[in-house]
Amino acid sequence: MTELTELTAVRLVEGYRKGEFSPVDVVQATLRRAEEVQPAVNAFVRVEADEALAQARESAERWQRGEPAGLVDGVPVSVKDILLMRGGPTLKGSKTISPEGRWDEDAPSVARLREHGAVFVGRTTTPEFGWKGVTDSPQAGVTRNPYDLSRTSGGSSGGSAAAVALGAGPLSLGTDGGGSVRIPGAFCGIFALKATYGRVPLYPASAFGTLAHVGPMTRDAADAALMMDVISGPDPRDWSQLGPVNGSFVDGLAGGVRGLRVAYSPSLGGQVAVQPGVAAAVRRGVEGLAALGAYVEEADPDFTDPVEAFHTLWFGGAARVTQRLGPDQRALLDPGLREICDAGARSSALDYLAAVDVRMELGRRMGLFHETYDVLVTPTIPITAFEAGAEVPRGSGHRRWTGWTPFTYPFNMTQQPAATVPVGTDETGLPVGLQIVGARHADALVLRTAHALYEAGVAGIAPPSRQRS
Repeated sequence: MTELTELTAVRLVEGYRKGEFSPVDVVQATLRRAEEVQPAVNAFVRVEADEALAQARESAERWQRGEPAGLVDGVPVSVKDILLMRGGPTLKGSKTISPEGRWDEDAPSVARLREHGAVFVGRTTTPEFGWKGVTDSPQAGVTRNPYDLSRTSGGSSGGSAAAVALGAGPLSLGTDGGGSVRIPGAFCGIFALKATYGRVPLYPASAFGTLAHVGPMTRDAADAALMMDVISGPDPRDWSQLGPVNGSFVDGLAGGVRGLRVAYSPSLGGQVAVQPGVAAAVRRGVEGLAALGAYVEEADPDFTDPVEAFHTLWFGGAARVTQRLGPDQRALLDPGLREICDAGARSSALDYLAAVDVRMELGRRMGLFHETYDVLVTPTIPITAFEAGAEVPRGSGHRRWTGWTPFTYPFNMTQQPAATVPVGTDETGLPVGLQIVGARHADALVLRTAHALYEAGVAGIAPPSRQRS
C-alpha cells in the first residue's frame, strides 16, 4: 500500500473515520518507506518499528470503537532528535551525550501529540545541538536532499524535512533557532512553520534562549494547522509559553487572502543576491497572491542585516551548551561548532546585552511595518540546495551558514511567525521556497495565506522520485 505514504494527515484521519484503511495499514507502509529511503538519504537516527506498530494497533482499536484519542490518532509522526521523547535517548547529533539514562520524559509538543494518539515512527537527524543550517553530525553523518542525493537537505531539521518529502510520515516536529524548519523545508519542497515564540511550549529550555522555536513540518498548510491545534496546548514546564489559543487553526484556514495587504521584498532592499531561478519562482508565487485578491506592493522592511548581533546571541548559546564538557569531550565536537563556541565564550555580558538591544530595535521596526502590511513575503533562501556535507556553498565566500540564510534568522530575533511554502523549482529541478512572515501572534494569518496558495494550485511541487538503497 505504498500510495498510503503520499496521503496528508488530514486525508489519513478522514480515511480512518470512514473505515477506508486502518492505522496499521498506514504505519506498515510508512515503516517500509522509511526503511527504503534511509540508506540513501539518512533522514533517521533510528526508526522505532515495534513501538510504532504497537501504537498503530491501539489506534486501530480506538477507531473501530469510534473513540479516537484525538485529532491525529493513528497518524505517523517523526521527531527531530533535539526534543525529548520518552523511551529512548535524545542524542542531539552529538557523541558527547551518553545514551544511558532514564529517558522517561516527553517534550511538551511530543506529549501533546501522544495524548492525541499520534504514532511515533522514529527520530530524525540534526547537526550537533542544532547549531547550523545543514544537517550533518559526528553522531549520525550526512543527511541528503530527496531531489538530488549529492546535495544537502538543509538544516537543522534536515532529517524531518527529508522524511516528510519522501513519504516517511506526513508530520514531523522540528525546531527553529535561525531558520531550522524553514531552511530544510525550502530545500526539500515541503511546508514548515516557525510559530510565534511561546506559541508551542518548549522544555527543556534551549541554550539558545528565546531564539529557539518548535514548529510543524508537513505536506501542506492544512496539515500544519491540524498539528498546531495539537501542539499549541499549554505546558507548565515552559515559563515563557503564551496563553491558550483562541479558536482552531484549522477553522482559521478559511477566508482566503482577498484584501490582504502584502509587502513583497525580493531582496531586502538590495541587501541579498538571489539566484534567478529562485527569484522567478517566488515572484510567480507573489503574482498568485495578487490573482487571489491580495493587495501586493513591493516594499522592504526597514532594517539592515543584524547578523553580527545574531552571531553574538547564537554563539553565546552554543558556548553555553558545551560549557561543561572536558577536553576529551570537546575533541569529539563538530569542528565548526567548536569554533563558534570559542567565539561565544569570548563575548562579554555587555556584548550580549548590546545584541539584545539590536534585537529589540528590530522588533520595534517590524511592529511598525505590520501596521501597514499584514504579511511580508520574501524568498525563504536566496539559493537552492548545494553540496551535502558542507556548511556553505563552495566558492561562495561565506564563512558561516548565516551568510546564505539572510531571510530567516532576523525573524527568530523578532519572534514572529514565519512559514516556507514550496512554489516551484529552479532550472535544475531543485525546490524553491517562498517565506510568509506575519506580525507576532498572527500565526493563523500566516497559515491562511499559505493555505490559499495551496488551494489555488500555486503552492506545492511534485514529490521527489523514490530513492532506493
